[in-house]
Amino acid sequence: MSFLHSKGFKYLKNLIIGVGASVVLVGALFKIMHHPLGHVLLPWGMGVEAFIFFFLGVIGPEKDYYWEKLYPGLDNYKGDVTPITAGGGGGGGQALNGPVVEEKLGGMLSELQIMSKSMSSLKALQDADFTGTADQIKSMGNFYGKLNEAMSNLADSADDAKRYKEQMKALNQNLGSLNSVYGNMLAAMNPNRQA
Repeated sequence: MSFLHSKGFKYLKNLIIGVGASVVLVGALFKIMHHPLGHVLLPWGMGVEAFIFFFLGVIGPEKDYYWEKLYPGLDNYKGDVTPITAGGGGGGGQALNGPVVEEKLGGMLSELQIMSKSMSSLKALQDADFTGTADQIKSMGNFYGKLNEAMSNLADSADDAKRYKEQMKALNQNLGSLNSVYGNMLAAMNPNRQA
């Protein structure tokens, strides 16, 4: 790998471009404001920028994608463009554009569809209006409180009804006893009356 394609050179190139551009901008600002350093910084920054643009024109563009590694012959105009095989060599293996790629793409497609459904569910949740939810929860809490109070009162009423029934039974027994006593008293007061 040549020096022009190394990470160190790319960093140095970006550093020189950034510093040169900042010197030009500060020089232009000082020139506009009629500051004395504007006469110094602007020419120096312009000189650095001119050198950078000349240098970038001489070294040529970088390759960002190396498709010729996957498709040998792609960088040759009349070359035979065939994909490399899955085995990693120049032949003898299964081609990458066969069923293996279709299977992997199919799996990726199904995963993308699942993600799309999940995203639309999240979007629907985001669009939902929860402004009255707190009031509704408070109302439900009040309702359940009243329901518990009514159930408690109903249980108390059932206990009261049970006690009332027991008291009525005792009262009936007492009335029965009183009736027999009253009957005996009447019979004793009226000796002529024979039962």
